[in-house]
Amino acid sequence: MTSKIPLGAQSAPTSVIAPELVWTTIGAFALIFLGAFETLAVTTIMPTISRDLDGQSLYSVAFSSTLAASVIGMVLAGRWSDRTGPARPLIAAMAVFTVGLLVAGLAGTMGIFIVGRFLQGLGSGALIVALYVVVARLYPSALHPKIFGLFASAWVLPSLIGPPLAGVVAEQVSWHWVFFGVVVLVAGAAGAILPALRLLLSRPALAVQHTSGRGAIVWALVVALAVMGISLGGEREGALAWPLALGAFVVAIVSLRPLLPAGALTFHRGLPATIMLRGLFAAAFFSTEVYLPYLLNERYGLPPWLAGLILTVGAVSWAAGSALQGRLSDDVAHAKVVGVGALLLSIGIATQFITAYFSLSVWVAAAGWLVAGAGMGITYPRISTLVLAHSTGRDQGFNSAALSIADAAGGAIAIAFGGLVFSASGGLERGAGFVAALALATVFALSAILIAARVRTKPL
Repeated sequence: MTSKIPLGAQSAPTSVIAPELVWTTIGAFALIFLGAFETLAVTTIMPTISRDLDGQSLYSVAFSSTLAASVIGMVLAGRWSDRTGPARPLIAAMAVFTVGLLVAGLAGTMGIFIVGRFLQGLGSGALIVALYVVVARLYPSALHPKIFGLFASAWVLPSLIGPPLAGVVAEQVSWHWVFFGVVVLVAGAAGAILPALRLLLSRPALAVQHTSGRGAIVWALVVALAVMGISLGGEREGALAWPLALGAFVVAIVSLRPLLPAGALTFHRGLPATIMLRGLFAAAFFSTEVYLPYLLNERYGLPPWLAGLILTVGAVSWAAGSALQGRLSDDVAHAKVVGVGALLLSIGIATQFITAYFSLSVWVAAAGWLVAGAGMGITYPRISTLVLAHSTGRDQGFNSAALSIADAAGGAIAIAFGGLVFSASGGLERGAGFVAALALATVFALSAILIAARVRTKPL
């Protein structure tokens, strides 16, 4: 991949905070920070929101709808970025994300709240793809592991203050203000990244390898609807619940095929397996993260702010793992790094299942989540680096979108099926719902170990 030298510099910058990159780095970091804050905050206060809006039956839908919508945003931003550059898609993404925050904050019913979450997903999905293309266009390839590691470390501060702050605001003021507060911060992040947007707008567009036809958008919409179908199928009672959910799953898989590189669904070595590995990591981690605060709130009686602290543990170790992988020697193969990450993730997720099954101490769950977060942190930046290494200026948007689509679809489908097995196992009545949902997440994590060996172009 040919890297662009930002701001007309005569030589490539050697740091992500070099003068020609510093405001781009700050702005991108801030946007990732806000996305992390919103995700962790909503996960923490979702039990409160679902009770307040009488929407317990739509608990998993409030999460899967966001991830499903992000698939549409990713496709739109990927094609748009390849066609005109990432500046316009990034501006649109920030605007849609802001509207989603306002709708969710103003919601008086669970239905309206889910609409707001859908818009947030649409904006956040487009935002992350556009930022990936910004990195590809403005940062030398030698800085990619560092900038992606910095993106991951953007979870540190919101993980420290997000869950407890969101819990306190929800209890002492109102959960609505958790969303309103982020709106102001988005404007500040947009101001920081504005110089980079102006530069990118001044550059000529590159010839695209993948067309931006309406077909891709239609497929993305079908994927989103199918994921929603899986979630809603889990809310139905009777014999039709599983057939409906499985049918929607098949539709989702078929619809994903045009949005991913050839061979992705069969885990071909190299780029296809790398992209699908990201989906498995997301499936395992995020389907667990959704239920951890719920488990601690319902079974252990912890208040929302305290239950949310376990998310802080995982996010901090995620950031630490990201920083660690950025300091590794260039001689350490990417495949070895992601293999270690997959093993750590599996240990951490399995610990949550064991904790729920045997009703172990909260401290055991916290220790396991620390390990799972480290696995995510070590692996995510390396996967992003591998994907850009396989890309050229003509397909950076497509491949970045495919990576983010696998991430979002993996998480959304896993959360949707997690909700299905949660309900089918009795939900809150006997606590077996938590065990079933976490068992499914453990299966996804163990599968990631097998796929991690296929990120190499050739076997050893």
